[in-house]
Amino acid sequence: MAGSSAEQSKGRRTQPPWTPPAGTEPCKLRLYNSLTRNKDVFVPQNGRRVTWYCCGPTVYDASHMGHARSYISFDILRRVLRDYFQFDVFYCMNITDIDDKIIRRARQNHLFEQYREQRPRPAQLLQDVRTALEPLAVKLRETADPDKKQMLERMQRAVQVAAEPLEEALRSDLAAEEVDRRAQALLEEARDVLSDWLDAALGSGVTDNSIFSELPRFWEAEFHRDMAALNVLPPDVLTRVSEYVPEIVRFVQKIVDNGYGYVSNGSVYFDTAKFASSEGHSYGKLVPEAVGDQQALQEGEGDLSVSAERLSEKRSPNDFALWKASKPGEPSWPCPWGKGRPGWHIECSAMAGTLLGASMDIHGGGFDLRFPHHDNELAQSEAHFENDCWVRYFLHTGHLTIAGCKMSKSLKNFITIKDALRRHSARQLRLAFLMHAWKDTLDYSSNTMESALQYEKFMNEFFLNVKDLLRAPVDVTGQFEKWEEEEAALNESFYDKKTAVHEALCDNVDTRTVLEEMRALVSQCNLYMAARKAARRRPNRVLLESIARYLTHLLQIFGAIEEESSLGFPVGGPGSSLNLEGAVMPYLQALAEFRAGVRTIARERHVPEVLQLSDALRDDILPELGVRLEDHEGLPTVVKLVDRETLLREREEKKRAEEEKRRKKEEAARKRQEQEAAKLAKMKIPPSEMFLSEGDKYSRFDENGLPTHDTEGKELSKGQAKKLRKLFEAQQKLHAEYLQTAPCGGAP
Repeated sequence: MAGSSAEQSKGRRTQPPWTPPAGTEPCKLRLYNSLTRNKDVFVPQNGRRVTWYCCGPTVYDASHMGHARSYISFDILRRVLRDYFQFDVFYCMNITDIDDKIIRRARQNHLFEQYREQRPRPAQLLQDVRTALEPLAVKLRETADPDKKQMLERMQRAVQVAAEPLEEALRSDLAAEEVDRRAQALLEEARDVLSDWLDAALGSGVTDNSIFSELPRFWEAEFHRDMAALNVLPPDVLTRVSEYVPEIVRFVQKIVDNGYGYVSNGSVYFDTAKFASSEGHSYGKLVPEAVGDQQALQEGEGDLSVSAERLSEKRSPNDFALWKASKPGEPSWPCPWGKGRPGWHIECSAMAGTLLGASMDIHGGGFDLRFPHHDNELAQSEAHFENDCWVRYFLHTGHLTIAGCKMSKSLKNFITIKDALRRHSARQLRLAFLMHAWKDTLDYSSNTMESALQYEKFMNEFFLNVKDLLRAPVDVTGQFEKWEEEEAALNESFYDKKTAVHEALCDNVDTRTVLEEMRALVSQCNLYMAARKAARRRPNRVLLESIARYLTHLLQIFGAIEEESSLGFPVGGPGSSLNLEGAVMPYLQALAEFRAGVRTIARERHVPEVLQLSDALRDDILPELGVRLEDHEGLPTVVKLVDRETLLREREEKKRAEEEKRRKKEEAARKRQEQEAAKLAKMKIPPSEMFLSEGDKYSRFDENGLPTHDTEGKELSKGQAKKLRKLFEAQQKLHAEYLQTAPCGGAP
């Protein structure tokens, strides 16, 4: 027994030591922070919660592609932080509905409509337009900005041209109807010029506050419709300046109490020098080199707030208005300093501070808002909270240009979002934005959009091919096939691409690189499927489905797929895509199989009429319904649901390509005929006559017709004679060939 126990003890085994894998350091999300002008590791202040404030629009006109640049870009960033990095994002945005631009535009619209309702006589209208053009001419002379000068010149010229027909009609005493028609045309063309003139003369008499609220209410509604059409998520909370006036008054009072604001003639100004010299504070954090730029500062104050009187109220030209005493013709609210209205910069500070507190994680806005708007926001907010960290990460989206030119609403050089959506879908616009870095300038041009269209088409074809593969009937176990080297290699590449995508998203949400990695992955899948097709073998459906679902998920995160879709781009419009594909595909599949059977019988029995009908179904009828059939020799017909407009565009492109091919073929045939005719004409010439017509080169010939002397009577050199002899002998051969082949021995 003892021996047995010893043997057991001796044979007992224990687990060996375990060594954990070294692993790799996970990459961290870095965002380009305008406060440092570097990509900083993103660390929220409170766990996974992210507080984010975004500067919203000043709603006095239609939203344009400059707005789309900011709000689509921030929507992508927001979705990536929320849906990819799994942060709990609280997104706040404002609507500026009190502003100098709104006040001026509301007054102008009100006064112009009053003027129109008075129905001025044509002669009076003409006189008023001439009067209104005078201050425009003064402004034109004083304007140094070349872009603004060009815009004013265009406006002036357009009004002058529109006035000429009315002047002619009044001189010629034309019929009243014709005079009235020309007057209405001038009234519309001169609207902006007359509005400026009317506002300068009568604006101070507009006192009804409702006039100043109707305009922003209308354009805010249009803005929300545009954002919904672009698939931009609504904010978690929306703030309107008009609803936060009491909070703004309290915010300003606290700044004054803290010693950083002062009252002057009913207005309240921020003391930039006092703030900058205070311990723990710094003015101009974002663009310190711009501090003192009076042009930028005055633009930030607003058109109605840069009079000599207003500027003289400041202790320093660098100071800016927190609260503005209202002048006649401006809306006003009661406050401790008399009736007035908020300054532009204070609006965001007060509303964001009320909702997000003394410090937020992210503040976003357009690149052109850095100075003075955002620098002033930072200063007044940190003066209010007595801290130096009101914003942790400041994100600014890049400019948008139109075909390389500066876009500006004030210069009337802009494309509205509605106009852009008439040309391209929301997905195509978003793809164009995804193909560019969010912080860099984006050029909205035909080339940019063509790249987006091609990318969409490339990805969609892959999704359609995978869907077709997955529709093929297979039993439960048959869907799992043995992996060969090709599947293992594609899967390895799949994981490499996922790693590259993650690294790109960590690198300042680099969607441009992500889309390129997605394109490369699809290209590898396409090569794999083509190789399987060439070998008459079906690709591995499970692997391709995994890749397609991953790519779909990324596009959903980016907002490029507008609704729930397990695989690929939805078909049939919002709300109908999933039901549409699931409902019609079984019938289309049955139709395709029936057609394939009919084609086989028609080929065997040589019935071309049936084959023509089959082609017409594929090429003419089904594309009108958004269905594409693809015939492949020896393989089942592929059925794809595609957007109808895309199919019709493809059909037109195919027709154009075929027409171009036919034209080139005819052109080549014509050239061949011309060449053959020229050759035949040359062959007909006897060698003895070929040089006789060149009297401008030669003066004497021998008995065979070969030149012997040039035009000056000099004998040709041996080299020249040898060269001509070779040409003569070549022509002898050609002519002999002609005589042998031509009918009747070459008789003409």
